[in-house]
Amino acid sequence: MAEPSRRYELLVFDWDGTLVDSTALIAGAIQQACRDMGLTVPDETTARHVIGLGQHDSIQHVAPALEPRQYAQFSAIFGAHYMVGDAAIPLFGGVHELLPELVARGFQLAVATGKSRRGLDRALAQHGIAHYFGATRCADEGNPKPHPDMLLTLMDQAAVRPEHTLMIGDTTHDLKLARNAGVNALAVAYGAHSSVGLAEMSPLATVHSIAELRTWLARNA
Repeated sequence: MAEPSRRYELLVFDWDGTLVDSTALIAGAIQQACRDMGLTVPDETTARHVIGLGQHDSIQHVAPALEPRQYAQFSAIFGAHYMVGDAAIPLFGGVHELLPELVARGFQLAVATGKSRRGLDRALAQHGIAHYFGATRCADEGNPKPHPDMLLTLMDQAAVRPEHTLMIGDTTHDLKLARNAGVNALAVAYGAHSSVGLAEMSPLATVHSIAELRTWLARNA
């Protein structure tokens, strides 16, 4: 697919696996929650696959034998394991330089994430980057990925049309979200999903580091 020749106005980033290096912690917490509840423990690929989905869809995929009445218990156990490492989750190298550069170029920035509002606000505060994002949307505020609700809401808040919006994410859920909202997507292959799976969703391109992301945006956005 040819690279876009026009400039985007709104860049929407996924959070986990796109801006922060959290996928190993999330996958491990999912596996441990399954172990603690006596369930079949999913392999790492399966655990990583659900990153970015809403709570119900994630649990249903990794723990299909679990009764819905037990979902809250599973979430609580997962949360306990996740919080052990939450404060130490780092931004990917280069993010601190990328975000102000994009703002200086005139882009509006936003976040569309499978995290809860409480979780995202805590993470943004920890890293001191909340001020770069004009709007954020979380899974517990509406329909989770890949329903188009997140992007439709963010575009409405930013007063930007789909053709001037770019979704940037590390999972096929992000790319499906973009497709469902009529928005172009850029895949990053350093997060939760493999480059092969991402390529099957036909993003504009796939980048393998923040440095490559920065270069692609400088040339094509």
